[in-house]
Amino acid sequence: MARDETWTSEEYGRSHEGRVAVLLADGTTPKPVYFDGNSSIGETVRHWSVYDGSDYPQRPRAHALRAECTCGWTGESHTVDWEAAGDLRFREHGDRTAGQCLDDWDKHTIAVGETTVPLPADLLALLEGVTAAIERLGEDSPVAAVKAARELEIIASRTAHWPAHEARAQAPEKVAAALGLNIDETRALLARFGGWNRYQ
Repeated sequence: MARDETWTSEEYGRSHEGRVAVLLADGTTPKPVYFDGNSSIGETVRHWSVYDGSDYPQRPRAHALRAECTCGWTGESHTVDWEAAGDLRFREHGDRTAGQCLDDWDKHTIAVGETTVPLPADLLALLEGVTAAIERLGEDSPVAAVKAARELEIIASRTAHWPAHEARAQAPEKVAAALGLNIDETRALLARFGGWNRYQ
């Protein structure tokens, strides 16, 4: 696995893991760059900042950056302004362009959330109220806040058990789309709530 910087959200985890992808002038994506280490073991890196056109190790120069997600979504291409770079390293002058990619991915995850099964407004308000109450409790009594969070875990495990079994009987693609997760993460979630081995 090549070293890189990725983004995840609490809601979707690795189902929608984002990163900055590099595009060359011909529209292709470059291979990861191998760096020799001090020992016999080197390191393979595909972080956007290494594609600065340097000679050692030889690597191409990025033409544009764009966000991409493990779900297959790709964002808008943002051209790298090499003329404005001056003496700055790519990691420094390209940071703003990479930030645009992060903004694009953030919008993507918001759009994903809009396609998932909606929660009833009264339940959503109740959950938000419970969250705020536990946060306030944590300021006065951290241990009590931990106990309250533990109670939420117990409630989640108890109330989701049979719904997980019923959801398991539905089409996996339908359930995954409703949750905003990929099929593997959906199966793992249902198995955790339903109490079965996800690998069976």
